[in-house]
Amino acid sequence: MKKIFNPEPIDIKNNPDITEKIIQDIIAENPSIIGLGDLILKDKERILPKSGRLDLLMQDPESSRRYEIELQLGKTDESHIIRTIEYWDIERKRYPQYDHCAVIIAEEITSRFLNVISLFNGSIPLIAIQMKAYKFDDQVGLIFNTVLDESRLGLVDDDEEVQEITNRDFWLKRGTEDTLKMADEILEIVNSITPGYALKYNKFYIGLAKDDQPDNFAICRPKKNYMRIELRIPKSTEMDNIIEKSALEEMDYDSRWGRYRIRLNKGDIKKHHDVIKNFLTLAKNG
Repeated sequence: MKKIFNPEPIDIKNNPDITEKIIQDIIAENPSIIGLGDLILKDKERILPKSGRLDLLMQDPESSRRYEIELQLGKTDESHIIRTIEYWDIERKRYPQYDHCAVIIAEEITSRFLNVISLFNGSIPLIAIQMKAYKFDDQVGLIFNTVLDESRLGLVDDDEEVQEITNRDFWLKRGTEDTLKMADEILEIVNSITPGYALKYNKFYIGLAKDDQPDNFAICRPKKNYMRIELRIPKSTEMDNIIEKSALEEMDYDSRWGRYRIRLNKGDIKKHHDVIKNFLTLAKNG
């Protein structure tokens, strides 16, 4: 019979064997551990002009989104919040071509400072993650839990006043006839659930519309060799397990927009028709 024991909580700040540098290296080696998706490390201890050093700079490989990450052992404090926002502001001004998000990772985020941080949430894209350490026999494990996520924003392209309309020919230059046909197949499934939908060709994605009104519970992004579908479904362990069992390729979860992103290769829609229909139903009814 295997040994069963309760993990022992560890006070990271007062533990001489666990330093901020060690935690920084662990996150840099395996960015997915913090729960923001399959990110890649862009820089560590990044020197900022006329300022300090940014602990970690991460980027989503499938988009232009960057995360400015600051670590804090012990309780978060005023200087930590200010420093995190300052570094985020410096990076977004230096590299405006990217979409930037500030991330605070602390051992303890008190309710007082959670309230302060939440005041910025929405006007400043800010994520707060609480970090805990536990001793398992002679091993130490780190657990990261998002306690404050970004305010979920509506897609800008849903706003008809600022929407830049394109057409199928525009998307043929970005994708291929085959990958655009995959968007057609998705539309057929959507209409089998609720009739009356049409594809709406926008600059950054192909959305859905009914009676000329956007209803983007699912959007398509055709590429040259595949198509990515993004489904507006809240993240859950149950959904993660369903995707894993289906053998579909999940690219990652877009926490900002609340969407599962799935890569569809040629033949996948026909092969996984029932699973995809179920996903679209969940997104539609969500």
